[in-house]
Amino acid sequence: MSNCNFSIPYSGDPSAILAKARSAVESQNGLFDGDNTSGNFEVSLLSNSVKGSYNVNGSLLNITIFSKPFFVPCSAIESFLKSKIS
Repeated sequence: MSNCNFSIPYSGDPSAILAKARSAVESQNGLFDGDNTSGNFEVSLLSNSVKGSYNVNGSLLNITIFSKPFFVPCSAIESFLKSKIS
């Protein structure tokens, strides 16, 4: 399975968008570990695990999903995350 890679643009301090990301992951009993430059996360989706990493590059939050249920398309994960943290 290939990774899902996408970027979410933001403005302002990266700590604000990362706080939203942390809240979204932890509200689903997931794990979020990182700082204002990079980190990792894991959350359960339909009894399966979604694992990924992030890094901040300028005004972009770059996300890589390296483990997900095979039946969930990358576009669905991207849409979900954008709706929660944009």
